[in-house]
Amino acid sequence: MGHATRCVPIIYALINSGFEPILASDGNALLVLQKEFPTLKSYTLPSYNIKYTKSGKNLKFKLLLSVPFIYAAVKKEQQFVTNLIASEGICGVISDNRFGLFNAKIPTVYITHQLQVLSGATSFLTSKIHQKVISKYTQCWVPDFEGNSNYSGILTHLKTDFPNIKYVGVLSRLKQFKTAIKYDLLVLLSGPEPQRTILEKKLLFELKSYKGAVLFVQGVPNTSTSVNFNKNIEIVDYLETEVLEKAINQSRLVLARSGYSTIMDLAVLGKKAFFIPTPGQFEQVYLAESLQEKRIAPFSEQANFKLANLNEVENYTGFTSCKTAIDLNLFSLF
Repeated sequence: MGHATRCVPIIYALINSGFEPILASDGNALLVLQKEFPTLKSYTLPSYNIKYTKSGKNLKFKLLLSVPFIYAAVKKEQQFVTNLIASEGICGVISDNRFGLFNAKIPTVYITHQLQVLSGATSFLTSKIHQKVISKYTQCWVPDFEGNSNYSGILTHLKTDFPNIKYVGVLSRLKQFKTAIKYDLLVLLSGPEPQRTILEKKLLFELKSYKGAVLFVQGVPNTSTSVNFNKNIEIVDYLETEVLEKAINQSRLVLARSGYSTIMDLAVLGKKAFFIPTPGQFEQVYLAESLQEKRIAPFSEQANFKLANLNEVENYTGFTSCKTAIDLNLFSLF
């Protein structure tokens, strides 16, 4: 869903520039975009059917088994965009990590923060495969700053030049504002199952002895329910943009996965954070380690997390607030 939410400011910028965006995605990501833009036309794309495991050790093998499903979905995406050009008369495509939405008839943009795809011993191979996909698009937009003041590190800042790259700065649908602190801790769950549920159960167990005020966001955009787990812990399944923005601004500390979209949100809002990477996701582990080395935020492996780990945050600076500022000249491509 992070790929969907970071597209939100781009979609608003397109609307403000006179374009008429058409949405396309699947699953919860599509649901998020439809809730954010209820008046825009939307289509369902084929699912990549990527399955995750309870054990991070087996994740790479599980992802390998998904390759045939991804390949089939990419072929369907190529037919989809061909049909859409004919039926809707679109003048361009902006694809966030969707591999098959390029077309020679119109300009196409690929958004990614992974010019290099970390996968352990196979990082060279996975990076080359992804770079081959990127090369099929007219441009590649990287949601980060160029140079040393960046958040993605070696993921997007390579030693060799990469053609058609444009660094567009951090992308977040959220904005910082001053408000009174309401929550001592905000838990933001996200990411694929079964790891989302595994972490949810672990955190609820650990937080039984926590004395501060907690807002616990499950990250499941299905309903709009709210439950009081303990007197000091409120559980909600999902928060719409304005409510989430307010909740984060009202929170002293945020506990979340070290997904890149979450990092961008917290950077824009200038928050203190504690991260728990998704087991087996090399990218999230790298990002968490990088932020810890920069003394911005600490992290813990999921299996080793204890409530006392949150005390480590006092020794870190937290994020310095920055802004999403989309250069409208990017849209001159279309």
